Amino acid sequence: MARQRSSPFDPALPGLPPEARWRAWMGHVEAVLFASAVPVPRETLARVVGPECRLDALIADIRDELRARPYELVAVAGGWQLRTRTEFAPAIRAAGTVPEEERGGALTANEQLVLAAIAYLQPVTRLALSRVLGKEVSRDVIARLKRLDLLGAGPRSPEPGAPLTYVTTSTFLARFGLASLRDLPDTEALEEAGLLGPDSAAEAPSDPFDAMLGLSGEKG
Repeated sequence: MARQRSSPFDPALPGLPPEARWRAWMGHVEAVLFASAVPVPRETLARVVGPECRLDALIADIRDELRARPYELVAVAGGWQLRTRTEFAPAIRAAGTVPEEERGGALTANEQLVLAAIAYLQPVTRLALSRVLGKEVSRDVIARLKRLDLLGAGPRSPEPGAPLTYVTTSTFLARFGLASLRDLPDTEALEEAGLLGPDSAAEAPSDPFDAMLGLSGEKG
């Protein structure tokens, strides 16, 4: 028996009436988002809907339909992603169904403190970080944050010796639910959370689910 060929994908869906076409486009976009483990940029989503589709309105309709669900559609790291709502994080942790590596690896209180400082001071050298935090920032901490793809190399500093500087990455934005660095919480909010200040290294939460979630967005 000959295998039936599938029809080529036509995102315009010209044979459907307007309302059915809109619902189909919503399904296309949601399916792409559901299948992706990383934020999906706008230009990618535009490829699965017709050229006349108002993508912002479509996304608004999807978000509205998800209001009663335990997950939502959020703008993060220059794209869109489906994420579980913050209030369900305790249940997810209790179930133990998400492997540690998929959660990005737990950060120590000291690593969280260093990462928060870099986010606000970038591009910044390791020596400058040590001065600001009042203690040495080890190469091992920087190396681990780079392995987790939370940090990248910035431009060389104009200081003598042209030391390396460090900047945060799109993975950092995605992990903490930020659309861009402009969404970072103000320093007063960080101090209230124990991520800045003289006792921050001792008091900062030891789990990334609790560190910046309530400050910078919701993560799943």
